[in-house]
Amino acid sequence: MISLIQNLIDALSLGSLYALVALGIGLLFGILRLINLAHGDFITVGAYALIVPSTEAVAQLAIGGFHPILLLPSIALIVVILALLTDALVFRPLRRAAQPSLMIASFAVSYIIQNGLILIYGARPKNLNLWPALTGQIALGELRLPTLQIVTIVTTLVLMIGLALFLKRTSYGVQMRAAAEDFRMARYLGVRGNLVIGMAFAISGVLAAVVSLLFLSQTGSLETGLGVPLALFGLVAVVIGGMGSLVGAVVGGFLVGAIVTLLQAYLPVEMRSFRDAFAFAFVIVILLWRPSGLIRAKAFDQRV
Repeated sequence: MISLIQNLIDALSLGSLYALVALGIGLLFGILRLINLAHGDFITVGAYALIVPSTEAVAQLAIGGFHPILLLPSIALIVVILALLTDALVFRPLRRAAQPSLMIASFAVSYIIQNGLILIYGARPKNLNLWPALTGQIALGELRLPTLQIVTIVTTLVLMIGLALFLKRTSYGVQMRAAAEDFRMARYLGVRGNLVIGMAFAISGVLAAVVSLLFLSQTGSLETGLGVPLALFGLVAVVIGGMGSLVGAVVGGFLVGAIVTLLQAYLPVEMRSFRDAFAFAFVIVILLWRPSGLIRAKAFDQRV
């Protein structure tokens, strides 16, 4: 029973990261119908912004010390600026382009960011011990809960509640929801399209920054492809949760996290290297059962 509870906590922690990534991807898709393949690279930039450019194997922290009060806003600001610049320079000129063109443009942005990081920081992986105080454990009887996993889960819940309140209780949030329902009609009714899209990019940048810090705290390793696997699983979460549904993105993120964690825990040792293959097989089964996703947005049905 203790082992099962521990595995469930692991699943919640990993699912929290995937849910945050899926929210960042799903938010842009809901408004722009843009599958932003560069979102994983926003996460990578957030991690690399912590360190001084160097080819050394052990990275030196550059921003805000180890104190999260200074660290998180600094990294969030950097990633938000990158996201807004990406929108202004790449996606705004392509507003009327077809969805495949937008996706290809996001792939090009991803390629440019990855090679830019290699040019500045070098291609060698780097080690960084971020927030070592979070590597401890909380003892509840025989159960040992890693502090970092609890922080990850709580942070995700706070961000999801904050985003839900923003979308439901503020005028800008209502405008974003209206744009997600019908972007053209929302503009006819006075919603400023570029402002709403800019806010969506900014929020996705904040989510990417939080994920970068939490994930780096767990792995302690920096590499130029750090955010790509997270973005892949986040995109899978968006698809199985329901394209265009933020609730579906969160559900999909936790579901993918649970599948990956439980497979890692209960597969025979000799088959654990095939964990991701089994995970994607489960995804195929889910999509065969629910091709439109677990929670399909009504607005998406109306606009397809």
